[in-house]
Amino acid sequence: MVAPQQYLRLSALAGSLALALPTGAWAQDNAKPVYRCPGPPVLYTDALSVDEARDKGCRTIEGAPVTVIQGPARPRPANGVASGPRPADSRVDPASQRARDSDARRILADELRREEDRLAALQRDFKGGEPERGGDERNYQRYLDRVAEMKAAITRKESDIAALKRELSKLPQ
Repeated sequence: MVAPQQYLRLSALAGSLALALPTGAWAQDNAKPVYRCPGPPVLYTDALSVDEARDKGCRTIEGAPVTVIQGPARPRPANGVASGPRPADSRVDPASQRARDSDARRILADELRREEDRLAALQRDFKGGEPERGGDERNYQRYLDRVAEMKAAITRKESDIAALKRELSKLPQ
């Protein structure tokens, strides 16, 4: 399969040569050899030097016609604009934008409230660094590991809350 850039290069080269050279000169032209390089996907190209082709294990194609089959054309949107950045003249209705901002603010505020509740529950269980020992924690190291995990969870929760507050502050009032 020919890479898109190489296909364009090959088709542009072929088109310009077809227009510039008479039919007899086309057959006599010492054009670059076309190589078939192994590997998924198989690559057909004329953009390699002899040394590069040898290093990659490519074979020269001679005498066999190379047929390039184009893939199906991608459907264009009805407005004729390809997907990607919006044109400079397309604007969102201010009322619509306010509604979006309001929804985003409400969602972030709900998430912030849930995270703060979870943090409060974690801090209650943590009891200032001395949580109650569980029945399965006869080994003191197990208890210390659980305390360290609780402390890390509290730190993560505080970080999450700070990130939510930053996101809320970015939204217009």
